[in-house]
Amino acid sequence: MAPVTELTVGQVAARSGVAVSALHFYEARGLIRSHRTSGNQRYGRDVLRRVAIIKVAQEVGISLAEIGYALQSLPEGRTPTRDDWNLLSTAWRDGLDQKIAQLKKLRDGLTDCIGCGCMSIDKCPLRNRGDRLAREGTGARRLLVES
Repeated sequence: MAPVTELTVGQVAARSGVAVSALHFYEARGLIRSHRTSGNQRYGRDVLRRVAIIKVAQEVGISLAEIGYALQSLPEGRTPTRDDWNLLSTAWRDGLDQKIAQLKKLRDGLTDCIGCGCMSIDKCPLRNRGDRLAREGTGARRLLVES
């Protein structure tokens, strides 16, 4: 018996742990592609690895737009390889490092002040007298990591 090369949406959902609705969403966003066979299969087996990449990338906070852009660099219809994953993950590394730095700064300053000068915490006037942070721009200036 030949190995199954085409999968139904239900089979992909079961194997990947992703809901059918999420697969349809990924397809609508251009992250994965489908086709119909006479047996009503829609996906090649390569889609399982692509869905795994999407799930891992989302888990670490990479946007679907960034994921979609990265997946466009991969050849269609071929299962992504270890080298493909290395290229994608390396491309995301700087952005992830920036997010980690931002989260650390937020964590470390969270109980002290929101960093914007708008709250009536007793420390705010001492740390942002005269709202001087407003000259630097909008938002929580003390908690932003400069890139």
